[in-house]
Amino acid sequence: MGLPPFNVTGSPFNVVPIHNYPELMKDTCALINSEWPRSETARMRSLEASCDTLPCSLVLTTEGMGRVIAHLKLSPITSKKKACFVESVVVDKKYRGQGFGKLIMKFAEDYCRVVLDLKTIYLSTIDQDGFYERIGYEYCERISMYGPRHCELPSLQNAKKKYMKKVL
Repeated sequence: MGLPPFNVTGSPFNVVPIHNYPELMKDTCALINSEWPRSETARMRSLEASCDTLPCSLVLTTEGMGRVIAHLKLSPITSKKKACFVESVVVDKKYRGQGFGKLIMKFAEDYCRVVLDLKTIYLSTIDQDGFYERIGYEYCERISMYGPRHCELPSLQNAKKKYMKKVL
């Protein structure tokens, strides 16, 4: 069901579902942990759960799969069957500011629309809302990946997260 490596026209880069390229998992784990430290075992389990449906981790890599530049994870939203939640969007520090975040997000949107037949992408961010606005995301109400909450959790009352969505 998945896509073959997506070659970014005119460049030496590909975007691939990580489950089709398990040899990229260690480098991807290190990239994600450079931003949000967590045990390697827990992180690897999350990457190994990637599949052709959801959840699916996508990586931006150099042609020949020699270097992982960026990662994001598409996760299901229990209460919204035609939507997903994007999380763990990270670009290697050496490559930031060069358009790779925009590139992997564009591919994720195409993957969601064409391969997964989804209609909406949701995400949350603490400090990157300006970036997401520039690529077409708009603010929305808080959304839970696990379904509706019937009570407010005290730990969420002071949360600085902003929720955004894009209709595909």
